[in-house]
Amino acid sequence: MFSNNTVRTLLVCLLMVSGFAASAQIDLPQPSPLGTVMQRVGFADVTIAYSRPSAKDRVVFGDVVPMDKLWRTGANAATKVTFSKDVTIEGKPVKAGEYALFTIPGKIWTIILNSDTKANTTSYKQENDVLRFTVTPAMVPTNVETFTINFTNLTTSSAVIELAWEKTTVRFKVESEVDAVVMEQIKKQTAGVSANVYFSSARYYYDTNRDLAQALKWIDMAFASQEPTFWMLRQKALIQAGLKDYKGAIATAELSTVKAKEASNDEYVKMNDASIAEWKKMK
Repeated sequence: MFSNNTVRTLLVCLLMVSGFAASAQIDLPQPSPLGTVMQRVGFADVTIAYSRPSAKDRVVFGDVVPMDKLWRTGANAATKVTFSKDVTIEGKPVKAGEYALFTIPGKIWTIILNSDTKANTTSYKQENDVLRFTVTPAMVPTNVETFTINFTNLTTSSAVIELAWEKTTVRFKVESEVDAVVMEQIKKQTAGVSANVYFSSARYYYDTNRDLAQALKWIDMAFASQEPTFWMLRQKALIQAGLKDYKGAIATAELSTVKAKEASNDEYVKMNDASIAEWKKMK
């Protein structure tokens, strides 16, 4: 028989060993680490969270990823795509929210947004699809070792989402409504007296090739509220040139140049000089 002291010692040792066994573990890097990419598209934030497998000398499409079968578009859980505002994808409307991104690779790829964000290839149900369309893949000369999702071809209201792995890329366009939103803001705010609102409205009208006569009125109203800066003067010169008032545009650009030199801004001096030379030919 063991003495009481011996029993207590054995119990302490067992507890120490079991505690060590429970806590001892090795933290290893994931073979397909989680990645997140976010891009502001127009007024919408688009966030994509996905696990990123690597080829590791394997043939990807047709082997690692079977052709003409549902793919979770990455490793581990299905890729998640979140839109902070309503968007259109390849011209089709998608409500703000989070979706699972599935694809079916092939000669023609099928792109799928599914409302069940916990779905995988075995639990996926087509009736939960909110969007399904096809795109043609493209080949690239440089091998992409790790599955990558990027945003490319950014404009003020759109971007292209690109899926790339091995030498295959797939691209589709996402757009966010910008023009109607900005125009509504202009309509509501131009009744005020803010120089910034008038200037921003004038610039937007110029950038979107709208009524330049109205843009000129607004920018003059901005100037009446505050001393114009060199960049504001350049904007007015561009509007005047758009109205074919090249004499007025040159005079305004020359004033912009004076102020740009005072601010030591060589970039605007250079732009104004180039524009003035061009507009003198148009007089």
